[in-house]
Amino acid sequence: MDVVKEKIVSIPNMLSMTRLVLVPVLVILAYSANAQVFLMVLAISLLSDVFDGYLARRLNQATDLGAKLDSWGDVLTYGAMILGLYWIWPQIFSQQVWFVVAATLSFVVPVAYALGKFGEYPSYHTLGAKTAAVLMAPAYYSLTLLGWDLFFQAVIVFHIMVAFEEMAITAMLDRPRTNVRSILNVSQYSDVPAKPPTESVKTPH
Repeated sequence: MDVVKEKIVSIPNMLSMTRLVLVPVLVILAYSANAQVFLMVLAISLLSDVFDGYLARRLNQATDLGAKLDSWGDVLTYGAMILGLYWIWPQIFSQQVWFVVAATLSFVVPVAYALGKFGEYPSYHTLGAKTAAVLMAPAYYSLTLLGWDLFFQAVIVFHIMVAFEEMAITAMLDRPRTNVRSILNVSQYSDVPAKPPTESVKTPH
């Protein structure tokens, strides 16, 4: 099932574009090692991510454009978060470097696969991806403020599982789609018709 066709100016889209605008702000704050303001601006960005999806559904303003803006906002914000670890908390970064690499690959590999197959950025927004995004915020803050690394590492492992699901969805789809809930119902979005039920063979009397 495709989302409602395009409405560029909407509250959800404006929130997604706000997140995109905040990305260079986060990068500058990370480079200047301004930890307190960086975390405050990041909190605003992450909260806007929560509300844009909710409002898109609530106001019936979900669009293909909105899904793509949301996806770009996600990946660029996560990139800024990695730079924040590298510049503001270098010791934590060095301790978690392999999990950071794994997290990066969990974004890059599914995107590269979808780009290779469809020629465009995937915007599936699966239930798993939404859950992983919600978990990433407390994982990041608990790591940087409290030093809780096990929760952060568990969330990264979950992101890797989500990446495998997204690649499986890409493999099953015939053309690019947005807002695919999960691999369990990917057939609703595929152009390949389901196999008809096998008719019982009637034997002559």
